[in-house]
Amino acid sequence: MYYSLTELLEKIILGEDSTIEFKREMPHRDRMAEEIAAFANDEGGVLLIGVDDYSEIVGLELQELERVEKTVVEICEDSIEPPIRIFTEKLRLDDKNILKIEVQRSLFVHKAPNGYFTRQGSSKREMTTEQLARLIQSRSQARIIRFDEQLVPNTHKATLRESLYRRFITEDAAEDMIEDLLLKRTLLVQEGREIRASVAGVLMCHDTPDDYLYNSFIQAVYYSGKVKDANYQIDAKDFRGPLDQQIIDAFKFVQKHNEVSARKEIGRIDQPQYSMRAVFEAIVNAVVHRDYSKGESKIRLFMFADRLELYSPGALANTVTIEKLRYSQATRNELLARLLSEITLDDDVEKQVKRRHFLEGRGEGVGIILNASEQLSGKTPIYELINEELCLTIYAAKSLQ
Repeated sequence: MYYSLTELLEKIILGEDSTIEFKREMPHRDRMAEEIAAFANDEGGVLLIGVDDYSEIVGLELQELERVEKTVVEICEDSIEPPIRIFTEKLRLDDKNILKIEVQRSLFVHKAPNGYFTRQGSSKREMTTEQLARLIQSRSQARIIRFDEQLVPNTHKATLRESLYRRFITEDAAEDMIEDLLLKRTLLVQEGREIRASVAGVLMCHDTPDDYLYNSFIQAVYYSGKVKDANYQIDAKDFRGPLDQQIIDAFKFVQKHNEVSARKEIGRIDQPQYSMRAVFEAIVNAVVHRDYSKGESKIRLFMFADRLELYSPGALANTVTIEKLRYSQATRNELLARLLSEITLDDDVEKQVKRRHFLEGRGEGVGIILNASEQLSGKTPIYELINEELCLTIYAAKSLQ
């Protein structure tokens, strides 16, 4: 689908087919949503706005071109479930303006306002119940192949940054062996003749995973009060690097705002609001166990005057329940867990969290969170499931003063 201008002109001359659709002008929002969802539910494709059904380039006024592009992006965000990431490009063909919209084959099944659509030849068709069931089954390979091991459309080997993937292969690996080693680690995935980055590969080995996996970052906000109120917002950050860096950045955000009170008796006694060991475990758990197939939300960390709240998208994995959390071990993203268990912490963080690697001692995290936090504040942290998000509330210790 990466046509040069010459290739694109040839495609226009040949007319519409399974991979390309022409629109003289911007259609109704719902119809546009159906066209985009149909491509995403099939093998992907290109929409050209400014080309009519007879392959004539009619073009768009420059002001209209800007408006159409903005509208298409809004449609992908607001009118399609789950939202679709597209690539738009403004082009000049025959001295006329057109908008090229590239839609990749999706990992998910997408619904437009009027139902589920797919491509058949040069047009879209609403899927039958049987077609929809087959598509959902084929794209729910996360039940068979874990989601973090699936390929990410529109990626390739170069999507992975060498400085990041080198952490997971032998240091003396010959250049001609690197691709095979990345495939063995499932940081790359082969499909037919194509080699793509896996979900875990993007999350761990790309500078900004959110470029490819929507909302795969941590949002952190600190309020001086006890409610979400912009008037009391003191600090806010979005952490968008590879997952291990996101964990460290979020950890340091809490550390920055973790107030320490003191009392002088025989000796000085310092007491922080939160156990940083518990905070580290909580952030790691949120990152490792979140459902990355849910692009509607990101991990959200809120600090208030009296508590910390951490939200991770996705219901509990397998048969785990809130009541069993302390004693159960079920990893939604096994590959991510293995990769994080191989990365060492710097000395300062290691000293605070009492471990050498990001992930160690599977199944111990929840116990550490509950015990360390309760010992400090006298209140047991609370886990809740809210609209298929796991929310953890850790209460702040009262000031010694």
